Amino acid sequence: MSEGEVSREETGSKGRYTIVVSGHEAELTYSRLGPDQVIADHTGVPEALSGQGVGLKLVERLVADARAEGFRIVPLCPFVNAMRRKHPEWADAFKV
Repeated sequence: MSEGEVSREETGSKGRYTIVVSGHEAELTYSRLGPDQVIADHTGVPEALSGQGVGLKLVERLVADARAEGFRIVPLCPFVNAMRRKHPEWADAFKV
């Protein structure tokens, strides 16, 4: 994985997206409810990366994967839910 690129790892029903910028790792974790639903449960961005759009990049990747793979996102994470409200064009990727 190169610097600033979002990667994804999944083990069983748990998964996470990560991005490393300037040696700091941010993550968005999720849990699968089944083949058609994923709960976005936590986004963590280190203080050093705050305000740089790193969290948004993670959510954009989650939305892109939801559309490509046909699952809907249940936004339990307050940050993911806030981004959903700011981007009405993502409505098709969410189950609320």
